[in-house]
Amino acid sequence: MDDRLWPRASAWLADGADPTAKVGVVGIPSSIASLSPSGARTAPAALREALRGFATFHSDRSIDLAPLTIYDHGDLTIDDSSMSSSQADIENGIAALPRNEILAIVGGDNAITRPAIKALAGDLARVGVVTLDAHHDVRLLDDGPSNGTPIRGLIEDGLPGLNIVQIGIHSFANSHAYRSYCEENGITTLTAAAVEEQGSAATAATALARLAHCEWIYVDFDIDVLDRAFAPGCPGARPGGLTPRQLGDLAYHMGVHSLVRAADFVEVDPARDRDNLTLHAMAHTFLSFLTGITQRKEIQ
Repeated sequence: MDDRLWPRASAWLADGADPTAKVGVVGIPSSIASLSPSGARTAPAALREALRGFATFHSDRSIDLAPLTIYDHGDLTIDDSSMSSSQADIENGIAALPRNEILAIVGGDNAITRPAIKALAGDLARVGVVTLDAHHDVRLLDDGPSNGTPIRGLIEDGLPGLNIVQIGIHSFANSHAYRSYCEENGITTLTAAAVEEQGSAATAATALARLAHCEWIYVDFDIDVLDRAFAPGCPGARPGGLTPRQLGDLAYHMGVHSLVRAADFVEVDPARDRDNLTLHAMAHTFLSFLTGITQRKEIQ
């Protein structure tokens, strides 16, 4: 039973009436480019449903999301039969959306990140990218643009490595060759152990300070950055990752920063999930990011 004094996050999102609201949300139902078979294309709809179990009030921070204006653009229409067609549809679809000051993109697999950034960036030399991910995502592009290639692809498109910071990289989830590629290209790596040692707020501050030279910032929340225990619906999650609280705190601090203009939330396969553990972690991350946005000085 609905309670008028306990507003649900799902209703708040659905009730947005202005396509040019402060925050826009769009789903990208695409997972054809996953290295492992994935049903992540169903995650946008599943996340909207999962939000029924969440309020708009962040009790730890005493912040209510309700005053934040938001609009759900629905899902893009994607030809998810091939890697190349899906990439083009994503880039064109994002470019055609009404402009919101901040765009929250719900995937889908991590292959959506490259075309989304290209659609929003214009000049890639001006954008900073923060990834919260178990993986570097710099695999070779020999077999096309997969969910393991978005960062290498963006570098080949012209994104400077010095404009990239990666948070939460896991042990035993990457090769030495790919770490070397990141180092050679100037990418900053902050491992899961670094988050544990420094704390979420300090890690976020370090990452954002490294990108102070950029005009704006895009944040990629790959939910497999979580420890496998919290993310059974992420095929790439491994032991030794972040906790949902750590990821939520990182998301909050990313949302507060005025240069952050877009973010994606990716890599959850609802069919592989157990007791909605991963979907709820994704929802918590999504809402924590939006909570941070409410604390920007220009919104207060």
